[in-house]
Amino acid sequence: MPNVSYTRPLPATLRATLQTTNRQIKMIDILSKWTIILFGIFFICVGLLMLFNPKKANDILRKAGSTNFINYAEITTRIIPAVGLILSADNSKYPDIFKIFGWFMLLTSLVLYFVPRQLHHNFSLKAADDFKANLFSVNFAIRFFNWNLVNL
Repeated sequence: MPNVSYTRPLPATLRATLQTTNRQIKMIDILSKWTIILFGIFFICVGLLMLFNPKKANDILRKAGSTNFINYAEITTRIIPAVGLILSADNSKYPDIFKIFGWFMLLTSLVLYFVPRQLHHNFSLKAADDFKANLFSVNFAIRFFNWNLVNL
C-alpha cells in the first residue's frame, strides 16, 4: 500500500488541543462524513414515518423527555451529528452553514442537559399537539440528505 500523505489541516476546533497524525485526521474526516450521512438517512426515515404513519410519529414525539433515560439518551444522540457537522465543515462546500447548524445543535443539546426534564417533556407534548405530517417533511428530509451527499 503506497504511503500517501494526508495534508488537510485539522479543523480549528481540534487544532489547538490535540496532537494528531495524518492518519488520525483522515479517520476523523471519514467518521464525521459517515455520521452526517447516517444522520441524513435518519432524517429521511423520520420524514417517511411522519408521512405514512403520523400517529406513530406523534406517539414517539410525545415520549421525548418522558423519562430520565429517554431524555438524556435523546440529548446525547443529538450531540453526535452536531460534532460531525462541526468537524466536517472545513471539507464541505458551505463550511459556515455546517458550523452554524453544528454549533446550534451542540449548544442547544448542552442547554437541554440543564433544563428540567418535565419542561422538555411539556414542550414535546405541545409540539406533538401541533404536529401535522405532510409531504413537506419528506421533501425536506430528502433535500437535506441529498445536500449532505453532494457537499461531502
